[in-house]
Amino acid sequence: MTSKVDEALGYEQARDELIDVVRRLEAGGTTLEESLALWERGEELAKVCRRWLEGARARLDAALAEEESQEKDTGPGPE
Repeated sequence: MTSKVDEALGYEQARDELIDVVRRLEAGGTTLEESLALWERGEELAKVCRRWLEGARARLDAALAEEESQEKDTGPGPE
């Protein structure tokens, strides 16, 4: 479950922190416990990013549907 702090993260913040987590995991040199903590943090950050992207997709879909609906109501535009 994500924390209230994670929910307040913007997409770019979560993405940048996720990139840092991945770099640290790939670099190695951490204990098993540290690696697990980094992995768990990465999973949470990925969820935050996914929610932002799903929200953006929903907004785009709604805007496109509204535009399509308006075009049907008014007919083709001037040529």
